[in-house]
Amino acid sequence: MSMYIGVFRLRFIYALQYRAAALAGVSTQFAWGFMEIFAFDAFYKSNPAAFPMEFSHTVSYIWIQQAFLALFMLWFWEGDISDAIVGGQISYELVRPMDLYGRWFCQAVANRTARAALRCSPILLVAAFLPEPYGLKPPPGLTELMLFVVSGALALGVVVAFGMLMYISLFYTISSLGVRAIVSTLSDFLSGAIIPLPFFPPRVLAVVGLLPFASMQNMPLRIYSGDIAGADAYRGILLQFAWLAALIAVGRLTMRRALGKVVVHGG
Repeated sequence: MSMYIGVFRLRFIYALQYRAAALAGVSTQFAWGFMEIFAFDAFYKSNPAAFPMEFSHTVSYIWIQQAFLALFMLWFWEGDISDAIVGGQISYELVRPMDLYGRWFCQAVANRTARAALRCSPILLVAAFLPEPYGLKPPPGLTELMLFVVSGALALGVVVAFGMLMYISLFYTISSLGVRAIVSTLSDFLSGAIIPLPFFPPRVLAVVGLLPFASMQNMPLRIYSGDIAGADAYRGILLQFAWLAALIAVGRLTMRRALGKVVVHGG
């Protein structure tokens, strides 16, 4: 366990160095957040009763989404991992006295956490002081805040575990572009990154809500905004835990089989 903590610590400190990139990301996320909120505002003004979420819930959903974008988006790609697989550096990784899946998992979590740490504070601070109805509201209560933290941690684990399957697929392909394009598009749509899942038709939502994508950003953002609470929130967290355990189990099994057939060319 101490080895994994060491990997997390080193990668976290390393990722904190990219402050200029974080500053550029903050400005982009502010622009995107305002654009989304104003677009939803126009629709809500036409007929507020036609929407499944209150406008204040939607606004909080968007600001929290932008603040913690690095935690929940599958298109944040770990170049070190993909380069190691495609470029052959995997041979050096295999001689380390450490489980490769666990090492890469900790590395991905550390990188995402560091990116989010650099970006979230200015977004949350500014959004909290925006005038009504465009500002970020606190969660309904302390219980919801605690559930948000638990759900957010599980969502991060699900995102990383699903991302590990994407990296493992590179053992069987030449380029990552196809995998990244397909998975990023699907995850953005089905995890609520483009529009919150409650906006989906009920029959579609009944299916989408059971997929691993719904256990990513959808659950913690809806808990924070107050759109989901009580027994529904606890059921959602249990589903997140189930998907996390399943994805890790599948990922470890798939990686074990892939590493058994690894051939590195060159000298």
